[in-house]
Amino acid sequence: MSGRGEFDWIRSRLVPLTRNHAAARGLADDAAVLDCPPGHELVIACDTLVEGVHFLPGDTPHTVAARALGSNLSDLAAMGADPLGYLSAISWPQDRSEAWQNEFTQALGEIQDRYGVVLLGGDTTRTPGPLTLSLTLIGQVATGAALSRSGAQPGDVVWVSGSIGDAALGLAWEQGDASLPAETAHRYREPEPRLAVGQGLAGLASAALDVSDGLVADAGHLAAASRVGIEIDLPAVPLSATCEAWVSGQGDAGLIRLITGGDDYELLFTAPVSATPRILALGELCGVRLTQIGRAVSGQGVVCRDGEGRAVPVATPGFTHF
Repeated sequence: MSGRGEFDWIRSRLVPLTRNHAAARGLADDAAVLDCPPGHELVIACDTLVEGVHFLPGDTPHTVAARALGSNLSDLAAMGADPLGYLSAISWPQDRSEAWQNEFTQALGEIQDRYGVVLLGGDTTRTPGPLTLSLTLIGQVATGAALSRSGAQPGDVVWVSGSIGDAALGLAWEQGDASLPAETAHRYREPEPRLAVGQGLAGLASAALDVSDGLVADAGHLAAASRVGIEIDLPAVPLSATCEAWVSGQGDAGLIRLITGGDDYELLFTAPVSATPRILALGELCGVRLTQIGRAVSGQGVVCRDGEGRAVPVATPGFTHF
């Protein structure tokens, strides 16, 4: 580990991230031991981030830490879970400096404290390949209250939190496209999981997931799991002021780029029409814009419609690994 022994590195850099949580056992045992409160279920999610695929080789340690924790916490948000802690499996390139590693673990500590989670265990190793981070997030929900992708019904309203598209433009700006607005980069660098919104959707949403691959692609995932069709009204898709200004000169192609770019980490969910007042109140309570963007219908797949109700073709709905 860049000149340190593995266990010395764990003691000096990872043990402090446990914040002395009893379940972590000081990272001295082979596994964590975690209680599940009566009347609750554990919710467990795992994501892997690979340098050059999920973050850029030149990204700062803070950006890598923020993307790793933010994207994983977003999975818990999509289930309506309250996060408890996480496991980390880190494969360090042999040439990664100790200073970079130290900045990364410091950033990880700052971000975990923001969201109320602690490190409970994991593994560290070397790799001749790119930096690879696998985080397993553990949360809890009241028994039977976890949100699912599979409950949407024809006639439900389709909603999305926050705004769509900034992160896709921010990534392209980070990759060197100076024609794009630089202020979008923060959404790529530091995704914000919508934990409070997800927790508040218990008993309101019929189906939910987070938008990671792109709004259209993830709407397709929800549609397939629920065995419904989804219609998205393109003029209703919420955009930041920056994206509104940018897309005004791009036409339909620009809007399609925003809704298929991915990395938004907003929540896409469906709910009965009768839940509308409570959902709007939830948005006010959380300080997050919640916007109706379409409907669930009988059928399958996703159809995007323009302001005249005409179907707009979308050739590539979003990101895919394969």
